[in-house]
Formats: sequence, C-alpha cells, structure tokens
Amino acid sequence: MRILFASVGNFGHIFPLLPLARAARAAGHEVAFATGEQFHQTLSEAGFEPVTAGRSVPEAFIEAAGGRAFLEAHGGEVGAQDVPPEVLANLHIKVFGSVLPRWVAADLAPVFESRSFDLVVHEVLNPGAGFAAQLAGVPALAHGVGLLSQDHEAERLQQEILATAADLGVTVPAGQALTLGNTYIDICPPSLQDKAFVASVQERIEQRPVAFVEPGELPAGLGESGEPFVYLTLGTALGSAENLRTVIDGLAPLGVRVLVAAGFRVQIADLGELPEHVIVAPWLPQSAVLAHAALVVQHGGSGTTLATLEAGLPQLIVPQGADGPANGQAVRDAGAGEVLFDLTADAVTEHARKILGDPGYRDAARKIAAEIAAMPSPEDIAARLPDLA
Repeated sequence: MRILFASVGNFGHIFPLLPLARAARAAGHEVAFATGEQFHQTLSEAGFEPVTAGRSVPEAFIEAAGGRAFLEAHGGEVGAQDVPPEVLANLHIKVFGSVLPRWVAADLAPVFESRSFDLVVHEVLNPGAGFAAQLAGVPALAHGVGLLSQDHEAERLQQEILATAADLGVTVPAGQALTLGNTYIDICPPSLQDKAFVASVQERIEQRPVAFVEPGELPAGLGESGEPFVYLTLGTALGSAENLRTVIDGLAPLGVRVLVAAGFRVQIADLGELPEHVIVAPWLPQSAVLAHAALVVQHGGSGTTLATLEAGLPQLIVPQGADGPANGQAVRDAGAGEVLFDLTADAVTEHARKILGDPGYRDAARKIAAEIAAMPSPEDIAARLPDLA
C-alpha cells in the first residue's frame, strides 16, 4: 500500500506517529510523511519521503492573532510568554481548529490530485489532513498523541473544527469532531485516557506508545555508578530560563545530581552560575536518561509523560501550557507522580522530596509501565493496516 502519514509541524506531534510509520515501512508499504517544511530534514534522515503540508505552529499562532499587523504591534517579535493566558487559549482554538487545518487541507489537495494513496494516517490534532483525505476519497485513520481530555477547551476546539469542516464541504459524524469518524489509534494507556473521550469514539485501537529519540550517550559518570539522579526538562517549545532556574534551585536541597535538558529555546548562559551537582546540556538522549533516572521533573508534554511512564519512573509535572495541566492531573490521579501549578523553588523541593521518599509513586508508575508493555506494538498495528484501509 501507499500510505501518507500527516502531522502538525511540531516535535510532540510528529514523533508519536513515527513508530507506526516505521513499522508500516518495515512491513513493505510505501510511506510518505506530510508536515511543515521545517521538519523535512528530520523526516528524510529517518528515511521517509517528506511532503509539504501546513506551516509551523508559531506561524499559525501569528496568523490567528492578526498576522503582520500583530507582529508590528509587538516590535516584530513575540513569544507565548508575552501573551495573556486567556488570549493564548483563544488563539490555540483558532490555530488547531481553523488556521492549521485550512493550510494543511489546501496544501494536500494538489498532492492527492497528482498522486495515489491507499490510506492516510492523520494525527488527531491535524484534522486538515483528514479533511483532504475525505475530499479526495481516500480512507483515513486518526492517530493519537496522548491523553485527550474532554474539558471545556476541548469542546470549543471541536466546535471550531466542525465549523471549518462545514466551510470546506466535509461531513463529520455527530460527536466525532476530533477523529472525524475515523478509526482511532490510541497510544495513551487505558487507565489514563479520558473515559468520556473513549466512550465517544466509534472505533478505537490501542497501540503501545514508543518513544522516538535519536541515539546518544549520557554525560560521563552518570548511570555507571548507580548513583540516583533527577532528570529535568521543560520541553523544546515552552520552557524558559527563568522557570528552569527556579526548578533547579528547588532541586538543589535534595542532595542528588540533576541532569538538565535545557532545550533549544533556552541559552545555558542565561541560567547563571550553577551548582557542581547540576549538569546542563541543550539536548540529551531521553531513552538513555530514563534508563537510569530516579525522578523526572518535566513540563507535562505527552511524549515525555508517556516515555516516563513506559520507563516506570515517578514524575513531578510543572505544566508550561498546552497539554501539561491535563497530563499532570492524570499522572497525579494515577498515583504515579505529582503536579505543581504554582511554581516556586520551595514547592519544587517539597514535592520532589515527597516523591523520592515514597515508594508508592514508583510502584504506581511501574503498574502503568506493565499496562503499556501489554498494549499491541506498532508492528502489530502495521500488520492490520490493509484491513483497516
């Protein structure tokens, strides 16, 4: 079969789809991957043919806020931290419910006219690819990226998606705005997934979440001695030097080594002078880190949350926006960690010390790890793709 995978142009949206794309390619299918041009090199290096569809998430937010006029009003440069939370929430609805879907659908229309595909696998937050597939008469599957909480914002997003679908002449079954009525490949462990969402899906298939990371080695000395350390990351898109430094200061009194992935938005020099037991790098091989860490302190992104649970590790989630709050609450409710909404160094110290001192958190995380291990693998799902198509 010829299969087109499609995702919003963001690490946390692309990487969850790559395990199934790799398994489909290994099964002998011809696989292409549609997303923004900024990720084409990453896809090429992973062995996939990149197809242009949509633009970057920051570009979409600027478009939703008013485009060039918005930039000029803010001196030509603006970040998420510069926008009031309530405004950012409204922009989020417009970006993922209208701006990006329209861009993606428009970009894929000529692709489907010139090329033949047997199946489209679209990320659940990339409905534009699902719209284009339906308009072209190509069967499609929706692929999850993690927890899909059915809160008020999710309801607003679904209404925006339905309005966009109507404008484009796409029919969406009642109550299926997120999956577009397509079979849903769910990588969230059942015990964490929102029960209301599960009940709303017409057909759902579970697939084990598999972290997609580039190989690498830990800094010298870590992991070899068996000495426990805390792994800290606030993500690649939302973290700030100020918040990262606050968490580092909160972890300092614990007396354990701290390994920090600063991400590419934070300049390490902006963190100031650091204690000797703190090691900072722009990027770290997360799978290798998780094999040795005792605690993960992170922003609540779905990829890191699921990878930490897969490793059976407790976590302290410090939400930085997006899906962080929902993931933090789900992890806390499952007993596998805590969530901290009001960030202070003292609060980090208190929560981290509590988690490290209570084996119940690790036990709960290991229980979810066993649940994840029992889920069908990407290879299992790849073998079913011809029937699903």
